[in-house]
Amino acid sequence: MISSKWRGHTIIYKNSVWVYSDTKETVTKNPARACGNCGKGGTKEGHDNCLGTIGGVMNACCGHGSDLDAYVQLLTGEVIQGKGAINKLKELKIGPV
Repeated sequence: MISSKWRGHTIIYKNSVWVYSDTKETVTKNPARACGNCGKGGTKEGHDNCLGTIGGVMNACCGHGSDLDAYVQLLTGEVIQGKGAINKLKELKIGPV
């Protein structure tokens, strides 16, 4: 069985479709499911709720419980990934990262 993660949830590839391992619901039917790490849904703007809106950042992801999956893309175009992204988010003093 092939498995992966989506927003902190384990997903499996079953019958040519990615489904959540716990509910068997297809990921495409509920791509904005609440974070599997903090339990919060996205903001109305589509941001990770634990991050909210961050000044000086084009986009970012908390990693949903996996530091390796975290990233920050600054307005300068610089991309920081993994633990470095977690440190940058802490530096920006946002959320419970």
